[in-house]
Amino acid sequence: MAKYGKWLGGTLGWAFGGPVGALLGFAIGAMIDTAEFQITTTSGGPSSGPGRPVSTSGDFSVSLLVLSAAVMKADGKQMKSELDYVRNFFIVQFGEAKASQDMLLLKELLQKEIPLQQVCAQIRQFMPVAQRLQLLHYLFGIAQADKYVDKREVDVIALIASYMGISQPDFNSLQAMYFRDVNSDYKILETESSVSDEELKKAYRRMALKYHPDKVSLLGEDVQKAAKEKFQKVQQAYENIRKQRGL
Repeated sequence: MAKYGKWLGGTLGWAFGGPVGALLGFAIGAMIDTAEFQITTTSGGPSSGPGRPVSTSGDFSVSLLVLSAAVMKADGKQMKSELDYVRNFFIVQFGEAKASQDMLLLKELLQKEIPLQQVCAQIRQFMPVAQRLQLLHYLFGIAQADKYVDKREVDVIALIASYMGISQPDFNSLQAMYFRDVNSDYKILETESSVSDEELKKAYRRMALKYHPDKVSLLGEDVQKAAKEKFQKVQQAYENIRKQRGL
């Protein structure tokens, strides 16, 4: 079982404390005898402000696991398609070995009540908004994984967004990337169908800057690849509107 100590040690940064750390400790405790190894943590890297370390890829993946559990529990059932979505995402982002370990942690977290407000408050405190937006983008993917989106799942994601300090326009933009209607492209760009062509261009430039993959560069190349999907949806929304307007 000591293999779990190898990837946990020195990677969790701020996530090993507070409510996120408490949940993780519960999951680890359910899987292993803690006497078999010791877990060491780091300070989380260079400070992004007084007493406020920069979040790491370890923090990001742990946050994904905890919030994934909250969304998967929302409709009262756990679908294989959702577990497969999470597993495939972690394989692509972090490799087969870590994905297997993360899935064991996720299964334990699914048995635990998630103190959502406290967890999100911790994430909000230490994680930049661009990384929080990437978390939200991923959670919408989980909700849609079984091809049916339960309203309770969307409600939980909306609550997570609110607790993490995500604005309503940002939430609407991300939701529109997954749930299409006649105004989805405008919602993605956080603008209205009545805007002028010039205002549309400004909206696109603003959103392209907000969702650029470089915003999550601290989390490494693998997470940047996932961020590109969101960035491409912004580009596609703009292209769709350009074609509609004949620009």
